[in-house]
Amino acid sequence: MVDCIETEWISSQGAYVGRFEDAFAEYAGVPHAIACSSGTTALHLALVALGIGPGDDVLVPAMTYVASANAVSYVGANVVLVDSDPESLNVTPDAVAAAVTPATKAVIPVDLFGMPVDVPALRGALPAGMAVVEDAAEAIGARVRGHHPGSTADIATFSFFGNKTITTGEGGMVTCQAPEVAARIRLYRDQGQDPERTYFHPVLGFNYRLTNLQAAVGLAQMERIEHHLAERRRVAERYARQLADIDHLVHIPPVPGDTAHGNWMFTVVLRQGGAEARDRVREHLAVDGIETRPGFTPIHRLPMHADGGDYPVADWVGDSAVSLPTHGRLTDDDVDYVVTRLRAALGA
Repeated sequence: MVDCIETEWISSQGAYVGRFEDAFAEYAGVPHAIACSSGTTALHLALVALGIGPGDDVLVPAMTYVASANAVSYVGANVVLVDSDPESLNVTPDAVAAAVTPATKAVIPVDLFGMPVDVPALRGALPAGMAVVEDAAEAIGARVRGHHPGSTADIATFSFFGNKTITTGEGGMVTCQAPEVAARIRLYRDQGQDPERTYFHPVLGFNYRLTNLQAAVGLAQMERIEHHLAERRRVAERYARQLADIDHLVHIPPVPGDTAHGNWMFTVVLRQGGAEARDRVREHLAVDGIETRPGFTPIHRLPMHADGGDYPVADWVGDSAVSLPTHGRLTDDDVDYVVTRLRAALGA
């Protein structure tokens, strides 16, 4: 950041943007990475680059953060919701395949709380040629059979918001396989300006650029990513060990043997009591100085996406999930304290 300021290259024209993109592409195992202003704009750019628009259906989990669905609405397409698996809390190939119609043009699997979707298995259940846009905003550093999120999808999107595993304050990244798709994403990200002709704009584009200052922060974060991931893994594994004996009270999504969790949020789902019990548990923990987060409000409960459908797993997670503190500065004693107070809250 000091270098950016001293050289006065602070906007999106600085060299750190390209260096950050290159470092991310190498880490994720993808040929193309395009930095942008947020994970939400990354999703929007992905759909625009694929030509998704009015009349098209896009499959989205009913249990996800609202941005996954909003991006579909931004391009005028239809959000078609799919319920999740009660174990992994992610969508399954069978559930997605059952929702496909002739109008379906893409599916957005979401790596919820850092648990990566098995994209190759998902793709095997879909018609040939259907686009897979992996919303990996919460799953940097995850793996499925050694593959990083995005490396097996047509396009993937990532977030660098302040609470993510690596952060630029606000920021995002789009990764993709095809060079022509990458070129379209860059075109639309940069106000639709022709890269060969200054101030000529052949398409209606957006100002979704990342600044050189933010990219410098991101590059520094990438240099320490394995440290960040290892510390989060330590915290998550300790939580899992300490809570294993109360499986009858809380569900902790199991991590398959061929999968590495991204550990963005260590989340438990109360098996009984619904939103009332969830709120009481969170209130008890707050009194003990422990900040938590509830589950996302299911997409079908939001006014702009309500469809009258029945999504029981999404409802359960939305009502009953509690995300515990999950960051690398937690000590083992901190984790043990959270576990002790969670047990007390559950008992109360």
